[in-house]
Amino acid sequence: MPLKIPGFADKAAKALQKYYQRWLLGLALTVLACAYLTNDLPSETLDRMETSVADLRMRLEKPEFDPRVVIVDIDSKSLTEVGRFPWSRNHVADLVRQLTEKYKVGAIGFDVSFPEPDTSSGFDVLQQLAQRELKQVPGLDKQLQRLQPAMDYDGLLAGAMKDQPVVLGYNLSGTEKKGVLPGPAFTEEVLNGRELTAFETTGYEANIERLQDAAATAGSFTVNPDRDGVVRSTALLQKVDKGYYMTLSLATVATAIGATAINPLFDTTVDTLSASQKAAGGVDRIAVFSPEGNRMIPVGEGLTTTVQFRGKGGPDGGAFRYVSAVDVIKGRVPQEFLEGAIVLVGTTAPGLNDLRATPVNAEYPGVEIHANVVKSILDDQFKVRPADAVPMELALALLVGLVLTFALPALSPVWSVLLSLAVMGAAAGANFYAYSHLDTVLKVAVILLLAAALFIFNVAWGYFFEVRRGRALVSRFGEYVAPELVAEMAEDPEKYNMDGESRELTVMFVDVRGFTTISEGLTPKQLREYINLYLTAMSTDIRDYYRGTLDKYIGDAVMAFWGAPVAFPDHASRGVATALKMQESAHKLNDDFIKRGWPELKIGIGLNSGPMHVGDMGSEIRRAYTVMGDAVNLGSRLEGITKVYGVGICVGEVTRHAATEFAYRELDLVKVKGKNEPVAIFEPVCLDKDLTEADRTEIGRWHEALALVRKQQWDAAQAMLEELNAAHARGLYTLYLERIAVYREHPPGDDWDGVTKFETK
Repeated sequence: MPLKIPGFADKAAKALQKYYQRWLLGLALTVLACAYLTNDLPSETLDRMETSVADLRMRLEKPEFDPRVVIVDIDSKSLTEVGRFPWSRNHVADLVRQLTEKYKVGAIGFDVSFPEPDTSSGFDVLQQLAQRELKQVPGLDKQLQRLQPAMDYDGLLAGAMKDQPVVLGYNLSGTEKKGVLPGPAFTEEVLNGRELTAFETTGYEANIERLQDAAATAGSFTVNPDRDGVVRSTALLQKVDKGYYMTLSLATVATAIGATAINPLFDTTVDTLSASQKAAGGVDRIAVFSPEGNRMIPVGEGLTTTVQFRGKGGPDGGAFRYVSAVDVIKGRVPQEFLEGAIVLVGTTAPGLNDLRATPVNAEYPGVEIHANVVKSILDDQFKVRPADAVPMELALALLVGLVLTFALPALSPVWSVLLSLAVMGAAAGANFYAYSHLDTVLKVAVILLLAAALFIFNVAWGYFFEVRRGRALVSRFGEYVAPELVAEMAEDPEKYNMDGESRELTVMFVDVRGFTTISEGLTPKQLREYINLYLTAMSTDIRDYYRGTLDKYIGDAVMAFWGAPVAFPDHASRGVATALKMQESAHKLNDDFIKRGWPELKIGIGLNSGPMHVGDMGSEIRRAYTVMGDAVNLGSRLEGITKVYGVGICVGEVTRHAATEFAYRELDLVKVKGKNEPVAIFEPVCLDKDLTEADRTEIGRWHEALALVRKQQWDAAQAMLEELNAAHARGLYTLYLERIAVYREHPPGDDWDGVTKFETK
């Protein structure tokens, strides 16, 4: 007999009817997360998030002190007592002898190279003197022969390294070859024709042959950061020509354990290859064979291993012991600190440029990167991404997605928060446990993002479907108008809408003069700050001072208008007042820019009033609350005209007659492109009540000169303009003097109406 639950079908039907939309979207988000995990939907943004989480995960691990690896630090103390770096190689020889003979270390790896002979002893100079200027000094040649062994610093270092476990370092980069490389770990012949992905270069800066021959081997200390400049992994083998060469960490461990061979191991069961193994050309591990026992090192793409950064790095990082190089040279380090240890010689001294950005510290000693890899090889402990990582991640993503998709819509806000936090905490905790205790690397950022997205979506769904339509409409206006206007509109939201309508408005266009030249004179970062400061100042003047509506940015240009959505009868006055305020702000900005050594800032502003269409306009793809019409087009033309007349602001005739409280300087009668009727244009100067007598006199004289020009009384007009230009030196006066010169040669005729035509925008 089938089990029946009273009312279950009805409840299920109601739940389906009520929540099905949320369930569908939740399932869609879960599918997207799974598609990312299977690499069917790659995303650089999610990759960066995963990287950030991986960095945090690494920082949370506590450092484990390892006495087997010691860093001999060429620190500030060493530079003070021995001298500036690079040191003469007799000092390096003393360091090697102390480490091998007194402290009997297991191996020495140099995170420095010796690409050129050391002539700092001066022996070559003495030898030349003995052959020339001091040739007649009896016995000098024999004395030099006795001194030569002590003054041959390269010979001293080579002698100290001979038959000792010393590994030199070198750099792989570029195309130039300098010095000599050690023998490769293996060559292409070992691969039997198989492909092997590795960091490859043809150039190197290695050690001089004399020193390389004396050393046990050498290893590359080249570390390649990720695209963001952070070091997270390092290669174990790098390719030069047809050989594969060990990096410093691998070479040092191989020397310490007396390795007899190093070879790549290919996975013979292709179906079990992980993504990283496939990226490495099918290599599963790097095998290090030695009498002490073979070591198998898992590798990823490019034969790399993830560096396990332990602690924050440096002498106080807690992971490795640091001893001063000068203390080693002078034998001041306790014997037990170094005996039998693997030693890496590097530097943390300021100015020697061996600090790297890592997930745990932006200034991490480069030598300690190698120390971390050495420890991982010694412990046979590596953070790896297993072959079955994707199925494990998919299972967790599905579990999180399904639980939250079906549970959150039915829960109260409090329980939704608690469940979401619990799920995210459990996912993060399980991931960290796998990382720290099982050395297993699994993705978790996308799963946490899925949980957060499902929670936010369910909260947002409830909010957006419960608020009033009018309130939402008013919120949209917040993109365009000042906050106080939004608050005013919120009191009566039904009064405002974005539907298209015709109104008498004032429109403004603002543009930066010579922006192309400005952009060429600044770096991208400076240009961004330049334009951001400019746009912020202009937008603040428009919205906050005179309650204008900010329409849009068009590159370096700004468009705004007054009179909508909130109607202002004095919209023209607000526009003119804003233009004057913006010029004042531009002057202040320019002073600051000049102090910074940036190009000067000059702006042109065009203002016009008239009937315009205003509303939410655009396409199905994108819409905006904006204005259109002939009056708008004229405003745009007036902005461009400011350059011709050498003024900062140009307003149309309608604006001038609507904003009568300002003093104006008439500029011209013009016919702009697209208009058949001439338009009088004006430059607002200031509030009429603030106009000084001197300025009033100048404007009056200018208007007289303009009238003479229109009457074609060239001599009188020229005399008056020359007088004005001598006193005030305005570009406007110069322009009209040039026009008079042209009119003298090409008279406009008796029927001339004084109108200037512009054929361009």
